[in-house]
Amino acid sequence: MDERVLQAQKWVNSTYKDVSGFVAAPENGKTGWPTMYAFTRALQHELGITSLSNSFGPTTMAKLESYGDIGPDEPKRNIVKIIQAAFWCKGYNPGGISGEFTMYTQGAVEAMMKDLGIGGQFNYKMKPKVFKALLTMDAYVLTPGGRESIRSVQQWLNSRYYDRSTFFLIPTDGHFSRDVQRSLYLAIQYEMGMNDSQANGIFGPGTQAGLKSRTLQVGSSGVFVRLFRAAMIFNNREVAFNDTFDGALSGDVSSFQAFSMLARTGAADFQTWCQLLVSTGDPSRPGNAADCIQTVTDARAKALKAAGYDIVGRYLDERASNNPLNKKLQPGELETIFRNKLRVFPISQYYGGEAKYFNYPQGFQDALGAHAAAVKHGFNRGTVIYFAVDYDATDEEIAQYVIPYFNGISAGLNSKGKRYLHGVYGSRNVCAKVSKETTARWSFVSGMSTGFSGNMGFPLPENWSFNQIATVSVGSGDGRIEIDKDIARANADPGVGSVNSGSYSTVDEFVAGVERLYELSVKYNRSGYGHSRHVLEYLRHPRYTDTKWMMLVGEPDGDWIDYVNGTGFEMLKEFKDPNSGYMLSIDHLAAAANGIDLHGQASGRDVNPGDFAGWGGDLITFYVDWRRNVERWSSGYQYCMDNLAKPDVETSFGFNDMIEDIDGYNLGMAVRKGANIVEEIKNLYQKNGHLSRYRRFYDGRFGGSAAKAADFADCMLTDGGALIGTARTTLIELESGGKVLLPELIPGDKLAGFCKGFGDTLQTRVGQENARTFALRSQGKL
Repeated sequence: MDERVLQAQKWVNSTYKDVSGFVAAPENGKTGWPTMYAFTRALQHELGITSLSNSFGPTTMAKLESYGDIGPDEPKRNIVKIIQAAFWCKGYNPGGISGEFTMYTQGAVEAMMKDLGIGGQFNYKMKPKVFKALLTMDAYVLTPGGRESIRSVQQWLNSRYYDRSTFFLIPTDGHFSRDVQRSLYLAIQYEMGMNDSQANGIFGPGTQAGLKSRTLQVGSSGVFVRLFRAAMIFNNREVAFNDTFDGALSGDVSSFQAFSMLARTGAADFQTWCQLLVSTGDPSRPGNAADCIQTVTDARAKALKAAGYDIVGRYLDERASNNPLNKKLQPGELETIFRNKLRVFPISQYYGGEAKYFNYPQGFQDALGAHAAAVKHGFNRGTVIYFAVDYDATDEEIAQYVIPYFNGISAGLNSKGKRYLHGVYGSRNVCAKVSKETTARWSFVSGMSTGFSGNMGFPLPENWSFNQIATVSVGSGDGRIEIDKDIARANADPGVGSVNSGSYSTVDEFVAGVERLYELSVKYNRSGYGHSRHVLEYLRHPRYTDTKWMMLVGEPDGDWIDYVNGTGFEMLKEFKDPNSGYMLSIDHLAAAANGIDLHGQASGRDVNPGDFAGWGGDLITFYVDWRRNVERWSSGYQYCMDNLAKPDVETSFGFNDMIEDIDGYNLGMAVRKGANIVEEIKNLYQKNGHLSRYRRFYDGRFGGSAAKAADFADCMLTDGGALIGTARTTLIELESGGKVLLPELIPGDKLAGFCKGFGDTLQTRVGQENARTFALRSQGKL
């Protein structure tokens, strides 16, 4: 609580409590919109306005402009007190709420005007537009997460366009926003010669026509170059803010064009202007992807292919109560699509049209429904399913509703064996925040919703894969189909070209791929990393390279990954284990190995991030599975015996997960000791290493003791130090939506049984492995 803010709130409430239409500020010592609204209503009363409102609108501005600038000779002491009280709430020192426009009050005006970028242009009286700015929650200093480059643009816009009647002062906090984007539109319109009645801050036909004749390139100069640079800065491009178009800017433009799937001209052409300024970009440009609710028949597929489309988004499923549109994939439709050489990306949207739909349990249930539908259609492991947020969610709604929903999505998919990954469909803001907070793999951006607040003032998310830009019709007659035209990003989500295809490598193909990666690392030869570590880093990307994984297995060498991708190298997602016949996920295996390679094995009873990257992380999510099903399995021991790493039982710690964790441990320890990853993988999968995988892990990590394995499991679930504790709590909360108790909070005997189940499961597997090895030797097969 700020005592000065509290003093300001008490003053305005006591002074205007009997004024009709006045709404009191909360007396909590915290600045917020209700307090600023109270000051606004107080000002309106002082200006003679009888119908008070929260809005500092045209009437208030007109009255204030007629009243004139406010300075040391101001006779109305209450107006000065409103200014001084608001300054306290804004973080400036006006010298007290005295009603005298003192040197301190003038100093506060001067400080705020300098922060706004208009200092030195006027005498330091309180001008109407500055008064309006004072009564907002906008910040005029750099705030956390803001960028100095954006702040420089904001200050320049305020300075240059302050006198235009339709331009109002914008925040100078270093953050791109809807209001800042509109101010850039206005600036472009002003510089095109539009008068104040024509300039409307809308990216309409007149503005677009004006930009078509303003292509900029190396050698160009002037205010439009500066405005173009501003637009680049607002789109997360760190370029200098000046009025010269030089070679460096051309290179940055070329990079932005590649990111946005535009022709790499290096010039500020019309399509590049559009892409910088509006979420659709140029909606008339050709699309190479589509999404639709109509069934793709043979005639429609041919029409799409002929029109240049390569991939189509289709809905996995629907609930008739929510979507009676018959928009889901129909029997035989996938075969029709593939036969016409089109690919598919699956979409899941059971509803998603308002905030109250979204919560963790709904996300979990929607994930189960989407998983079942995807399995029914035969989508292969590793396919990304896009879950939809089909409305303009605000920041508050994203945090309160949408993020928990997607945590439920992630947990639901994990609980079914992690067969599918989640992506997100929504505004730019929704996609960026959901991807950051829930590690959504790819973003499908609803770019054609240009009026969404979540699309205005936000750049394309870094993980965008599809951008929806216009609704169009393709084909004619039987082939006519209405689609949303999308732009598909190169080297992002390719969709799928087949189902039920067994899209996996053989062991020999997997080994050949690892050999090729090793050769590429030798050629790359630009870092202090060992080549084996480089191989593991590439194999774990992109699924295991998000923020939470960087804590466990480190940040990958991005230049190395870009180098490999630039060669056209492509590794399939899984391969068939020669021992069990199960599909093993290459990225999960590599992440577990990379964690052990980086962190090694903790001493004593302790655990470390290397454990967490493999068996430990899976054990934690499996703990959540148990607590979610505790009414059926009150015994943690029995839950493990019935469900832990069991063939054909879908949990977050499945049969293949345990093999991947164990092989990852064995490979990681070998690489850490200097072994060549290629030779170790050959030994493990092409020779007989897989016949002793459980024994080597059991002996190496747990000293060959089920009791020790149980003890280490308990450490992973309740101890492990600050880093492990934070990561564990975060993972449990994400997986459960905060609905299950942390392990240290349940009765000790309950947790002990769960941990014993882990140790006994390992011991049983070692026994089974030993028996099989003995039988093979007896038969002369070893």
